[in-house]
Amino acid sequence: MMKIRNVKAEDVDRFVRLYREAYKGLEEYAYTKEVDIIRYFNWLLSRDPYGFFIMEEDSEIIGIIACDANWFSPFEGSFVGEIHEIFVHPDHRGKGAGKILVETAIDYSRKRNRKIAGLWVGVKNLNAKEFYKKLGFRETITLGKWTRMIKDIP
Repeated sequence: MMKIRNVKAEDVDRFVRLYREAYKGLEEYAYTKEVDIIRYFNWLLSRDPYGFFIMEEDSEIIGIIACDANWFSPFEGSFVGEIHEIFVHPDHRGKGAGKILVETAIDYSRKRNRKIAGLWVGVKNLNAKEFYKKLGFRETITLGKWTRMIKDIP
């Protein structure tokens, strides 16, 4: 049975394994050293632990999303529900897990009175851009290898 819960500090090793698996072929947008991935995990957990979710099925991690409702975006000029990270195990892609995770993050942001969800996606990560567009995100600006996408939260 699938369940979504908040990430805990003891999930770090599982996070590292899935992060590496999910970013195969997209290394230009990822941390590659274990120490950096662990530091990133701890940063995500420190930013907004209540917006950091893990999706599991039979104790197997399917996906992760880190949404930060404490984030002030200078691009939108307000606090937003910033999706710092999302990834889904390659075996579970295209089956709705990513959509459920994004909906979870948007629902969390709505409960925190955020009116915009934002994220950065790799310029050449066309699959991810298409995925976000299907969920109602739109591109705003591009800086270097990153494109900003936002979605109004009803």
